[in-house]
Amino acid sequence: MIRLLSVAALFILLSAELALSAETELTNVSFSDVLAVPYREADLTHNYGENQFQFGQLWLPATTPARASLVLIHGGCWLNQFDIIHSHGLSSALADAGFAVWSLEYRRTGDEGGAWPGTFEDIIAGINSLNDIEGIESENLAILGHSAGGHLALLAGAQSELLDMEPDLIVGLAAISDVVSYAAGSNTCQTATPLFMGGDISDRAQEYFDANPSNHGLHENTVLLQGDVDEIVPLSQATLSGARTIISSGANHFDWAHPGTLAYRHLLELLDEHF
Repeated sequence: MIRLLSVAALFILLSAELALSAETELTNVSFSDVLAVPYREADLTHNYGENQFQFGQLWLPATTPARASLVLIHGGCWLNQFDIIHSHGLSSALADAGFAVWSLEYRRTGDEGGAWPGTFEDIIAGINSLNDIEGIESENLAILGHSAGGHLALLAGAQSELLDMEPDLIVGLAAISDVVSYAAGSNTCQTATPLFMGGDISDRAQEYFDANPSNHGLHENTVLLQGDVDEIVPLSQATLSGARTIISSGANHFDWAHPGTLAYRHLLELLDEHF
């Protein structure tokens, strides 16, 4: 009898702990927290070009069919110091939530052929390579991007005529939405913008115009998810005509890349609305 009571008490205690952990999502996580997120290996790696960085990795859900297909574009100030690996935890979690995730690597600033416009050309080629991959379909498709990857996602949505399929949803996660105003800032990511663009706006006015999503007409279903304590991409970048904005209280820049955060739950809620 004593043992039965102990087992019952233990079950109640564990249930309470699980309920508590489900209600206390993290906020204000660091980049090192993102790197520490556990993940499973991708189900498939596929090259969409000849360069070593022109590849995507596919995560499939355990149950089929997938609810929808997600193209995920990682961030990192467009710089080659930040690669696809830091987004593996997010890709794994989204697959566990029932989505097929096509996560793109691409040439970045510092890579041969990277920066503007080669980086964006890679994104378009990577998205279009969905047609070459078994196990993923493009009928229910969202393009998600974090930070500088958000800029690329917004631009791909705004220039969907370059795509072989029409996305249903474009999501910018702490996205850089305006390269002109962002390049005027002084943090380390902002000062990386002229490197990406190949110079200042005074010398590269046409290039800056071409790289700004709003100059091409946003995809009609564009959503910007932004934290209110983000010190890398300011709240002003979440104000874009034609886009819906959702602010996550207490979230910083890296919360969107961590599946244990309140911000991630807001992302899942958005995806639930559409798929």
